[in-house]
Amino acid sequence: MFKRIGLFLLTNIAVIVMVSIVLNLLGVGGYYTPQGIDHTALLIFCGVWGMVGAFISLGMSKFMAKRFMGVQIVDNSPQYASLVNTVHQLAKQANLPKMPEVGIYNSPEVNAFATGPSKKNSLVAVSTGLLQGMSEDEVEGVLAHEVSHIANGDMVTMTLIQGVVNAFVMFFARIAAFAVSNFLRGDDEEGEGLGWLAHMFVVIAFEIVFGLLGSVVVAFFSRYREYRADSGAARLAGREKMIAALERLKSQTAIDKRGESLATLKISNRKSGLAALISTHPSLDDRIKALQAMR
Repeated sequence: MFKRIGLFLLTNIAVIVMVSIVLNLLGVGGYYTPQGIDHTALLIFCGVWGMVGAFISLGMSKFMAKRFMGVQIVDNSPQYASLVNTVHQLAKQANLPKMPEVGIYNSPEVNAFATGPSKKNSLVAVSTGLLQGMSEDEVEGVLAHEVSHIANGDMVTMTLIQGVVNAFVMFFARIAAFAVSNFLRGDDEEGEGLGWLAHMFVVIAFEIVFGLLGSVVVAFFSRYREYRADSGAARLAGREKMIAALERLKSQTAIDKRGESLATLKISNRKSGLAALISTHPSLDDRIKALQAMR
């Protein structure tokens, strides 16, 4: 099930595809020459629009979370006053310039996530399953983890990384599409190769493929930031609360017969091979060991 990072990645790929369609329809480019592709001009073009696509995805992050996760804001709800107060206390400890919005969504999963384009415009959301399945201390540990993501500026950092990946995805997609067109043209320089419409669809197809490959790079940096958020949570709420939260989440995966991840904390069993490469979160065992090794 897609949460914070998964939703961001899919939104980003969709935005890049839409940007490419619009640019093709408008004829924006300037990197084709009679001799072929001007690689420097193409790289600059892709760098600019790759970053634009990533920041559009970032700007849409809160809206997308509320829309597709069904998050209800509870900042002024007496029923969830304790939850809101805990988030606000943690946010003050983390020196956030503005309190995050606090929301809940209906799901049996033990789940929580944070998103938003900046420290001044953020959201912390928790599932009803988390509130029902965890103790107050464990909930505080999870909330501290999410607040740490905001305090660390993780969404902006991930956006910059995604922007660089986008640039190379767009660059190599156009190089590959040009190569396909030349291959179909053969030795006849007057041959048709790919028509304009076919070329656009081939570029988009390569962007989707390379975008999925690029997600391996994004996932690597995402795993690193999870350790940082765990460390931040230990400082905000106490190491034992964070470890207790991870242990609780580990016990939930043990009884989850489907073997699915349970949260943007990405509660999952240890993976190997391709699954490990595309996983946006380290295994729970590794995260617990890292916390236990903290001084």
